[in-house]
Amino acid sequence: MLNEFAKTVLVIVAALFPIINPPAVALVVLSVLPHMSDAERNELARRICINSFAILLASLSIGAYVLSFFGISIPVLRVAGGLVVAMAGWTLLQAPDDDDAPESAPRPRSGASLRAKAFYPLTLPITVGPGAIAVAIALGTGSPRHGLQPVHLAGVGIGLVLVCASIYLCVRFAGHLERLLGTTGTQVAMRLFAFVIFCIGVEILWLGLSELIASVHLDIK
Repeated sequence: MLNEFAKTVLVIVAALFPIINPPAVALVVLSVLPHMSDAERNELARRICINSFAILLASLSIGAYVLSFFGISIPVLRVAGGLVVAMAGWTLLQAPDDDDAPESAPRPRSGASLRAKAFYPLTLPITVGPGAIAVAIALGTGSPRHGLQPVHLAGVGIGLVLVCASIYLCVRFAGHLERLLGTTGTQVAMRLFAFVIFCIGVEILWLGLSELIASVHLDIK
């Protein structure tokens, strides 16, 4: 039983952590909302963590049924998600430099604005994007060899908690990285990761398109 529990936790963490990439998420948060106070960053990290847990849990448990109900395939999900991610990366690339706000004087933000950005675009699609959702759905549709048992459900829960806790820690302490890099270094890192996000979106889009094109060729044959 303990072996099954550990195996389930490792599968969840190993499958989702590289795709979500919490350290990269922290840098993206810096690019979207720079110069935050510690209280704002803590609140933002908490909300992103909770949102990510809810989306991943829903994808694991009912994601496949939802897509089936609406007649949405995984390739179409990737195309739509890739477009959203690419647009988010492009928007970050085109955002003006914020040189007027000093690093030592964080600008206050309204709670409503922070909550809105915590879900979109910071949770969906930047943190939990179409790739993570597709993997979560695939994990949810796979059944253990000896059938689903309570130990597997517990393992899934702990695995998601570990992944989301890593997201919280990286976002919460992203300010330390901002202070370490300085204003110029932070701007360079923001632009670099904005370009990386744009490339990831194009890659996800192309992957979905390739699968759709391949399916059309098979139907023709």
